[in-house]
Amino acid sequence: MPESVSITDNRTGKSTEIPITDGGVDSGPWSRLLPGIWFSDPSFGTTSGADSAVTEVDGDKGYLRYRGYPIEQLAEECSFLEVAYLLITGELPNGDQLEGWQTEIAEAALIHENFHKRILEGFRDDAHATGVLVSTVAALSTFFPESRDIQDPANRRRQIVRLIAKMPTLAASAYRRSVGTPYVLPDPELDYTENFLSMMFRPGEVAFEADPVLRQALDLLFVLHADHGQNCSTTAGRVVGSSHADPYLAVSAACAALSGPRHGGANEAVLRMLEEIGSYDKVDEFIRAVKAGERRLMGFGHRVYKNYDPRARIIKEAAHRVFEVTGKNPLLDMALKLEEVALADDYFVDRRLYPNVDFYSGLIYQSMGFPVEMFTVLFAIGRTPGWLAHWDEMLEQNSRIARPRQIYIGPAERDVPLIAHR
Repeated sequence: MPESVSITDNRTGKSTEIPITDGGVDSGPWSRLLPGIWFSDPSFGTTSGADSAVTEVDGDKGYLRYRGYPIEQLAEECSFLEVAYLLITGELPNGDQLEGWQTEIAEAALIHENFHKRILEGFRDDAHATGVLVSTVAALSTFFPESRDIQDPANRRRQIVRLIAKMPTLAASAYRRSVGTPYVLPDPELDYTENFLSMMFRPGEVAFEADPVLRQALDLLFVLHADHGQNCSTTAGRVVGSSHADPYLAVSAACAALSGPRHGGANEAVLRMLEEIGSYDKVDEFIRAVKAGERRLMGFGHRVYKNYDPRARIIKEAAHRVFEVTGKNPLLDMALKLEEVALADDYFVDRRLYPNVDFYSGLIYQSMGFPVEMFTVLFAIGRTPGWLAHWDEMLEQNSRIARPRQIYIGPAERDVPLIAHR
């Protein structure tokens, strides 16, 4: 017998039965039984706004799957561009498909010369990298006006390729401009991640070769960040995309949502927290302050996961490999002690506060030479395929424009007094 729930309006005695399908219930029967009565769910934490086949997240069981594949297997076996192809198309590429996909991405990585001269050069020297990324992604819309034709699947795919390809170029260009070094053009002979590292750190015309351990670690971080279901930034991109805005504007909105310390800016906040703690012997004092409500423990807990974030385990292992190359980050000992103390303390265990993906990623980025201001930008590069997969899926489903209801709590109707009586 199918599972269902029954709802009764005690005012009228009328009832309705709603089937439970795929873990959810249709709002249609509810609204027909109770017209004008809305769910109060300000953060949409118990509301499904999408039917999606892209990513499955189970916070209680602690798993993450892209198109059905466990993140642990993808992290072990696949490159970032393989995962990007999976998210966009629904299947992992074979050898020929991967080669063609890599070529498409490499050929689309360049940005127009006028973009450097007229867009990037317009920012202040101290402009935050995330703000520059948000603005420049939106500016790409003006260079590709055909992107407004979002009804054509072939045209959508062209824009998807362009965005995945150009995000590292935009990010690296913004960085080099901020430090006053010449821009480095994409090199089609390098793979996606090594090309990004080259555009970031290559000293002038000197040949650049990334350390394979560091290249692999960054590619892994891109894989782990590639998607996470209907999170804040994905939802922001979907909402903008539901108005049929072009993909550059939708992704720009997603970048803006990602920038906050509650979302993609959290790894930057973790690093700031460790720097504020100052030393290994002050960790216990900091933990006491957290339990007293005087300080906040960043990088622990997650809106979805009530178990150990599966990505955090993978990143922790990668961190040790990176530090063998770069030397140990002086903040690592504090991070390890914080994790050890928190996982042994009933205060945190009872609240199911475990390390999340942000706890170790910032340490890796910093050890690789990325400035703190670039951390969220790196997150955005990895998340772009996920944003675009959800955007494309939404358009395939012909979804309606986003328009949440509200419960009004303001004054009742009143007359406007004359200005002399106010």
